[in-house]
Amino acid sequence: MDNRQLPAKTALRDQVLADRRRRPLLELGEAARATAGHLLAAPEVRRAATVAAYVSIGVEPGTAALLDGLTAAGKRVLLPRLLPDGDLDWGTWRGDTALAPARMGLLEPVDSLGVEAVATADVVLVPGLAVSSTGMRLGRGGGSYDRALARVPVGTWTCVLLHDGEVGLDVPVEPHDRPVLAAATAGGITRFGPAPA
Repeated sequence: MDNRQLPAKTALRDQVLADRRRRPLLELGEAARATAGHLLAAPEVRRAATVAAYVSIGVEPGTAALLDGLTAAGKRVLLPRLLPDGDLDWGTWRGDTALAPARMGLLEPVDSLGVEAVATADVVLVPGLAVSSTGMRLGRGGGSYDRALARVPVGTWTCVLLHDGEVGLDVPVEPHDRPVLAAATAGGITRFGPAPA
């Protein structure tokens, strides 16, 4: 690991989190609905039978409307469960009442499908703080999603959910970092690879 990049990542994380805390609640709700609309209309999501997603917390781009929309469209939805070692197990989305409080303020599914379950998803939607113009994602620093993305078969559509203004930033990269193929915001979807067929 290149320790020279760690301060740059920390500084960018701090900047993005400070910007997020300044966003009005009304704006967050409107942005979440707009982002969900873009994702539900994306050909990759429309074709998918199984979608790995997550339950947003705090000032992250909201996922409630997205999860409801995926369910209404008949998709099987996988959600992460944070393991003690920082890796991600996966469970099944069965609505808000089937979620349990977990560490770090997270809400997680109660069932366990194992860490390899993410490899069965046709689309993988991940949280993040920023993404570069080449798809390099900045996470919170725990490496959980980098490990999960390493299990995703090549060619699976991976997309980070962000706020407008968090796409195309200069994200410091370390050897373990995994790129995504797209970013979804209230403004639309930015693809970093070839256009969908």
